[in-house]
Amino acid sequence: MKGSRPEQAVLSRDTDMSKTEATRAVIEGMVDGLNDHRITDIGEFFAEGFRWMGNRGCGTKEGLREFQDNWQKPFQAAFSDKVCVDEARLYMGEWAAAFGRQEATHSGRFMGIEPTGKRVTIRYMDFWKVVDGKIVDNYVMVDFPDVLAQLGIDVFGGEGWEAFDEGRAKPPAP
Repeated sequence: MKGSRPEQAVLSRDTDMSKTEATRAVIEGMVDGLNDHRITDIGEFFAEGFRWMGNRGCGTKEGLREFQDNWQKPFQAAFSDKVCVDEARLYMGEWAAAFGRQEATHSGRFMGIEPTGKRVTIRYMDFWKVVDGKIVDNYVMVDFPDVLAQLGIDVFGGEGWEAFDEGRAKPPAP
């Protein structure tokens, strides 16, 4: 119904803008730590009980240990020689966001696919909330359909919306 809308920006509405630089420092340190493939001491940047909330295929991880055991370790086992490239970062008070890509080699089992040795690009978006110098929430979107296409699997069976784009070149078949 026109005029009736859900409340917007509830999570970031009351952000304390004076915390922007402190948030920036935490996020930049964390990204450096992930690029150094740190796992055991990543609690330097994440609160013990933080929530990592990913899209389908990633799932939700409750707490630092679950994040390490059920995301970081399996992800690093599936993709080696990984480097994270944030193409843009935005900071606002306790909040930060980034989008970019990881470049990696598919060197371990991933979503049922045995290692191919292919170099892949893994696109993502991250949104973080930092409280008292630690990340407490991390909302994540990882483009797994694109990664799977790079590995030869079209999860949309040729029926992705790209198939309906008129006048544009069709994406190559996997």
